[in-house]
Amino acid sequence: MPYELWYWTGIPGRGEFVRLALEAGGIPYKECARDRAIGDEGMMKHMQSGKRAQMPFAPPYLVADDITIAQTANILMFLGEQHKLAPRDIAGRLWVNQLQLTIADVVAEAHDTHHPIDSAKYYEDQKPEAARRAEVFRTARMPKYLGYFEHVLKGDQWLTGERWTYADLSLYQLVNGLLFAFPRRMATLGPDYPKVMAVYERVRALPELQDYFASPRHLPFGEGIFRHYPELDGD
Repeated sequence: MPYELWYWTGIPGRGEFVRLALEAGGIPYKECARDRAIGDEGMMKHMQSGKRAQMPFAPPYLVADDITIAQTANILMFLGEQHKLAPRDIAGRLWVNQLQLTIADVVAEAHDTHHPIDSAKYYEDQKPEAARRAEVFRTARMPKYLGYFEHVLKGDQWLTGERWTYADLSLYQLVNGLLFAFPRRMATLGPDYPKVMAVYERVRALPELQDYFASPRHLPFGEGIFRHYPELDGD
């Protein structure tokens, strides 16, 4: 049976990191909440009706037979082990998971540029605070994170060497989100991190992902983690 992927409808969000791994790995899955008979409301009922010991805090979560796996990095670690999307040795698996957790840190900081005070309130209710948070993210945090991945890549094509892993797919999605949310800043920063940008281009060109990228299942950015507010961007 295919895996069941549960995530909010209408946005790529954190679910996209899981989708990229499933799609690139050729792994059968069903995006359950996109069923019109289920939707976001049905997903919430499903999430809260599971075994209490495995009840997710929030989407995304993956159902594999009788196992429910939540948290993006946790799902990807499972897929990496089960479907050869990560190194086989324990040191390699932990290293890729470490990279994924670092990507998760950047994603959280990117989200907080437009919702720095309260994620339940509108951006318009916290614009002054968002402007200050975005300036720090653009000038200090983005170079620090991108510089880290640039250093990790060294002379390799991929983060762990000769073959892509789920962490490379996630680095692509991170860069893709930053290009959307902060196009002016990325135009300035991008040339300083050629190895990171090369991974972005290699993933974008992967034959395994072309059908997905061309399909309506591949959702554009808009609402969600990565949002483009021109006033939050800058050189």
